[in-house]
Amino acid sequence: MRIIVAGAGAAGFFAAISAKAHHPADEVILLEKTEKILAKVRISGGGRCNVTHYQHHIRKLAANYPRGERFLRKAFEHFSVKDTITWFAQRGVQLKAEEDGRMFPVSDSSETIIDCLLNEAERCGVRIMRQSGVLAVERLSSGAFQLRMERGGTLEADRVVITTGGHPKEESYAWLKALGHTIVQPVPSLFTFNMPQEPVRQLMGVVADPVRARIIGTELETEGPLLVTHWGMSGPAVLKLSAWGARQIQALGYRFTLQVHWLGGTGEEEVRAALAAENLQRKQARNANPFSIPHRLWEFLLAKAEVPAEKPWVEVGKKDRNRLVNLLTNDRYAVAGKTTFKEEFVTAGGVALEEVDPQTMQSRMVPGLYFAGEVLDIDGITGGFNFQAAWTTGFLAGKLAAG
Repeated sequence: MRIIVAGAGAAGFFAAISAKAHHPADEVILLEKTEKILAKVRISGGGRCNVTHYQHHIRKLAANYPRGERFLRKAFEHFSVKDTITWFAQRGVQLKAEEDGRMFPVSDSSETIIDCLLNEAERCGVRIMRQSGVLAVERLSSGAFQLRMERGGTLEADRVVITTGGHPKEESYAWLKALGHTIVQPVPSLFTFNMPQEPVRQLMGVVADPVRARIIGTELETEGPLLVTHWGMSGPAVLKLSAWGARQIQALGYRFTLQVHWLGGTGEEEVRAALAAENLQRKQARNANPFSIPHRLWEFLLAKAEVPAEKPWVEVGKKDRNRLVNLLTNDRYAVAGKTTFKEEFVTAGGVALEEVDPQTMQSRMVPGLYFAGEVLDIDGITGGFNFQAAWTTGFLAGKLAAG
């Protein structure tokens, strides 16, 4: 039997390796549209590769997916975080968990993961074909498939696994729609908030943690580290907002007001009490920071509250302190756009989940056709969750396609 996997990303490699491992006699071909393979793996986690997230409770793990939570609960029962850790360990790659739960190879290099996947594919006998994009898939009367290739010619297969990832435009899914599948409109997820008119951008590189962030006029609210960037704001607090609010934010035209509580939700009275501490009174305002926020951010907020940095804290009046308390707990910024990085692009949208069996990843519309990874209407928040979905769905698709 010949199994063709279209798309050589994380899900594609896992599907191809799984298919070959479960049925060594089958021919398994992994197609890649470009010369690049595993591009997202290479850049993930700043080049360290955030392989998964240390969360063994399936319901709690699945709760980190704005789209796909219920679907993945069933899939995780067959291949979980524990299985991912074990799979890599058995191939000589140990993973470590950081305080926030993100898991990386102990080498802190994504090349370790890439080498592992390439070596395993070669060991199993997976055939990799680059510059092999698929234009269309047709199911033949025999039950087999014919793939029409972008560079001409066709390939035939008994089973096909689609792992072509997410795309920003719905037209990119036209060949899957032609097979009878419903495509949920793709919109960006996991993006930076652009603030072109906000002076806070001068604090590029500053990280505040924890921060509570909320989009005014919605129920969208998250908490976590916030990173000030050249464009505006990013970091887990913002990225989680962008994921959970992907469709609402798009409907707003990526223009809204972001409310920032720089102290993670600490009550106003507690903030006032901290600012009234006796040991601060003889200090200059710039040094009277009783909180764990960065010094540059503190001075920025003082200036925004019109409190001179060199003024003795004891001389800072009630009105000035009230302005500062309000900024610390209820600061606001105008968002006017987004920034997504092409290699790390994550979409909300793709193949509708009700048309795919979560136990096998097989299409309910076309027998013998399977899906895995971001081509499905699945996306997770930042922290290794998107890769875990790729490993799980890829493993199942490959195993069951071969079966």
